[in-house]
Amino acid sequence: MNRIAVFTSGGDAPGMNACVRAVVRTALLHNVEVYGIVRAYSGMISGDFIPLDFNSVSNIIQRGGTILKSARCEEFRTSEGRAKAAAQLKKFNIDGVVAIGGDGTFTGAQIFTKEHGIPFIGCPGTIDNDLFGTDNIIGYDSALNTVIEAVDKIRDTADAHDRLFFVEVMGRDAGFIALRSGIAVGADAVLIPETETFVDSLIERLKIGKAHHKTSSIIIVAEGDDGGGAYEVARKVKEQYNYYETKVTVLGHIQRGGSPSASDRVLASILGKAAVEALLKGKKNEMADVINRKVVFTSFTKAIKHHQQINKDLLNLAESLA
Repeated sequence: MNRIAVFTSGGDAPGMNACVRAVVRTALLHNVEVYGIVRAYSGMISGDFIPLDFNSVSNIIQRGGTILKSARCEEFRTSEGRAKAAAQLKKFNIDGVVAIGGDGTFTGAQIFTKEHGIPFIGCPGTIDNDLFGTDNIIGYDSALNTVIEAVDKIRDTADAHDRLFFVEVMGRDAGFIALRSGIAVGADAVLIPETETFVDSLIERLKIGKAHHKTSSIIIVAEGDDGGGAYEVARKVKEQYNYYETKVTVLGHIQRGGSPSASDRVLASILGKAAVEALLKGKKNEMADVINRKVVFTSFTKAIKHHQQINKDLLNLAESLA
């Protein structure tokens, strides 16, 4: 390969810039030119390509967001849109592509390679940590740390005013952020999409806390929880149990921003390097990932088709320590 491209797609995640940096510097080490595709598949269709060199990725490893921007692209879902993207890649003499993103990114890449033959290697980047085939995903650890820092501060005011706080975290389809952060902050309950929410059981738990002279409580709620999210669950609880003054905090997109943690910087660097080397070895339609501290590769088909399962031991731990 003489020239490759790299892009970031889907929801931004802390560590994406570190991954771009690793891709660029590894490629240059192998005398391979690198182009960045701005705004993902949208930029691929419009030809928004920029050359990247050693200096282009200096001083970005600590930055959140993505210097290459991110965007969703409905046109790429069509065969006509993908044909335009293929024409642009050929125009710029791109021999292979590193895609940093989630399952939607890899779904598009898989279809594109089958239609046009240009190989893609993926690096998993999403704060939800829900992709199959890897222990951790770029951005997840940073998002957890953001939640923990925020909830620690919320706990201070909850304790000062004898309040019950429902804190909503990201996780529309998966409760990984909610579960692990809930354990880390000592939440009284964790509500996630993978388990059914019973308001009566939650109220009973709050009553037990009151009997043990607990003056404040924190409930972590994933946004996709079947109870309807933090506001709806808080409303249902307040209707039946109003011992505490009840407040709701939605952390929202602060979980996506900020500097990546040390863990995410290292993971992103490992995966970016591995992705380039995989392209040079002729691999395609695979995701670089780390399992048991070793770099392995999972096919896009498996990564997309299967979903990471919630650790039942962590569920039990959260309930036991609440």
